[in-house]
Amino acid sequence: MTRADALDRGRSAFGRNAWADAFAELSAADQQDPLEVADLERLAMAAFMLGRDDDGDDAGVRAFHEYVGIGDAPHAARCAFWLCLTLLHRGELARGSGWLARARELLDKEGLDCVEQGYLLLPAAMQSLESGDAAKAYAAGRQAAEIGDRFGDPDLKAFAGVVRGRALIVLGETAQGVVALDEAMIAVTASEVSANVAGIVYCGVIVACLEIFDLRRAQEWTKALSRWCDSQPGLVPFRGQCLVHRAEIMQLRGDWPDATDEVQRACDRLAHATGPPDVAGMTFYQLAELHRLRGEFTKAELAYRQASRFGRSPQPGLAQLRLAQGRVDPAMVSIRTALDEAPNRVARSDLLAAYIDISLAATDVQSARAAADELAEIAGDLDVPLLQAVATRATAAVLLAEGDLRAALAAARRAWAAWRELEAPYEAGRARVLVGLVCRALHDEDTAAMELDAARQVFAQLGAVHDLARVDVYTGERRGHEASGLSPREVEVLRLVASGKTNQAIATELFLSERTVERHVSNILTKLDVGSRTAAAAYAFEHQIR
Repeated sequence: MTRADALDRGRSAFGRNAWADAFAELSAADQQDPLEVADLERLAMAAFMLGRDDDGDDAGVRAFHEYVGIGDAPHAARCAFWLCLTLLHRGELARGSGWLARARELLDKEGLDCVEQGYLLLPAAMQSLESGDAAKAYAAGRQAAEIGDRFGDPDLKAFAGVVRGRALIVLGETAQGVVALDEAMIAVTASEVSANVAGIVYCGVIVACLEIFDLRRAQEWTKALSRWCDSQPGLVPFRGQCLVHRAEIMQLRGDWPDATDEVQRACDRLAHATGPPDVAGMTFYQLAELHRLRGEFTKAELAYRQASRFGRSPQPGLAQLRLAQGRVDPAMVSIRTALDEAPNRVARSDLLAAYIDISLAATDVQSARAAADELAEIAGDLDVPLLQAVATRATAAVLLAEGDLRAALAAARRAWAAWRELEAPYEAGRARVLVGLVCRALHDEDTAAMELDAARQVFAQLGAVHDLARVDVYTGERRGHEASGLSPREVEVLRLVASGKTNQAIATELFLSERTVERHVSNILTKLDVGSRTAAAAYAFEHQIR
């Protein structure tokens, strides 16, 4: 095989997005005689697409120096930009910032008006967006888009469109933001942009859709991302994000086993390739959520901690875990901290529903009301069905706590209908529990029993162990306690002990004094002839007292 043959095959493979073949052939040609600068850029991109970060960095640095050597400052700056972006994405902030500074120095020295000036605006715009300065991010994204339009560069226009769209959403201009995102995606689906920009746009748009709870768009673009990834054998970047986004949608749809499989595949990829910290954080957070919903609290806690180590906030999931464990005070402290640190309204909307549930558990109805009003306002402004369903259920829960039962019932039924329309069975089940509790407060026991039984069936099918236990407490379901001699009240207490709740949390939930709960627990241990709460919980699981 001659070097010319290897180059031809490498260039052809690159054009087909066959990254493994492109890398192998171009590397072989490079070993025989150093590649020309354009082929070095191809080698760098092929390496990046295969997850071979060190090889990609080496080829990118060589291309940069080649361009500097021939006095081509714009192309050198473009190489420096991609080095900066990939390093920042991997969490190497110092090196990434260094390459950005070198690129700016090159262009400033020459005083050039070129398309690369627009590219160099993007890293700062993305950092402004992450830090909460959406106005600054939007201004930089708009300027970059104008430069891309002036020079006819589809890559820059699409990339800048994502930055602009996400910034507009944070600024409360959701409709305009979604238009900008859709325009960027049109360029991708029409194959007008390079492969690395296409992956960046896909992931940026899907994240934005999930942030504003636009499930339809998120699902549509996630399917498209899956097809795009599958069309490129050997592709490593973007596959992890794709799997996690698919898992998020599957979880909402009630496909928890499939969602777990997708997250596990993402974890396997992380184990065999160096991925960016944000992808690892997303993956472990999603894994934690699935464990929490299934009542696997120890596994959930470990996964939340792993997500935090990779820079992904464990909230609101960790606070919801603490609430499920009956640890209301720690849940309140952590969710308040997260709310205080939320950079914008969109981020707050992801936290407020959990804050409302925790406030109600702490009998702080006033705080819950204020949060519910804020959430309803954000949902109204964003005009997204999923967030409106979240807000409606939260409002119903607050109305129930305030004693406005007729209004609570109407809101709870609207929430149930909204979640059913969204095909989200778990959330629909939670709304139906609320309907049942309101009916019980209205002394409509028949309707309450039917609603709670319907919710119980949903939770049983999903494997939502904790929610199932709560419904059984509400319904007084009796399972296997007759032989133990436990009273119905003691069975209720035992179920809550088995779910990991403290005496204080049990007292709050059952409207008893903590001293009464202590007496019940003591009687349970005596009747079951066991020496600890752990042993009592084991008895409960063994005898299906759930």
